[in-house]
Amino acid sequence: MRRSKPYRFLAFAAALLVAGCGARPAEPAAWSPPPAPPASTSASPTATSAPATPAARFVAATARVTAAELGKSWRAGCPVGPESLRRVTLTYWGFDDRPHTGVIVVHEDVAADVTTVFRTLFGKRFPIRGLEPVDAYGGSDDASMAADNTSAFNCRNAVASGRPSWSVHAYGKAIDVNPVENPYVFGDKVLPPAGREYLDRSTYRPGMAVKGGVLVKAFAAVGWKWNVGGANPDYQHFSTTGR
Repeated sequence: MRRSKPYRFLAFAAALLVAGCGARPAEPAAWSPPPAPPASTSASPTATSAPATPAARFVAATARVTAAELGKSWRAGCPVGPESLRRVTLTYWGFDDRPHTGVIVVHEDVAADVTTVFRTLFGKRFPIRGLEPVDAYGGSDDASMAADNTSAFNCRNAVASGRPSWSVHAYGKAIDVNPVENPYVFGDKVLPPAGREYLDRSTYRPGMAVKGGVLVKAFAAVGWKWNVGGANPDYQHFSTTGR
């Protein structure tokens, strides 16, 4: 009997299905990922690495200074001339907890000690507000203090009672550090006025000079003195003489 075309097609499909079921391979008991390809010794052309951030380090350089560079901080008749002074460029930590570069002018005899002090302060991350020669403030000690600027050489008289006399700053052998955080109490005056907020020395705040603290110990290590022993404590003032 002749089969119709649809009947012959269904029979052929059924035969194929039976043959396929008989040849099916067994499924493995457990699947393992393919082995990773060997690591390449060359950098991938599509992958880039951010450069490593270099660790902050202390840097200092000492150079001679000219009368022109000293500007209004020096004049004829000062106890030392430009040839005896040095401009020290160095790194320091700011109150923003970042390294900065500043300049301080000191006597040539103490340039190495000053560098040592600031290296210690940098290593301890002691914060300094600013570090500029007083000439940046027109030679005005008041303006420099109001800006909370740390400075050294300035040809001026001492802020004291009695006959006028040269300040140790006029020799480049004294440094005022963070004047706002470390004010000079001269009678009923507070210099700078913004330092009045820091007259209470019982609670430490960043940038303050305190007995046994990082700042005081750093200067003491090179033989400098902190001028706080008298009736008019000058918390910002460190010098070779204690005056």
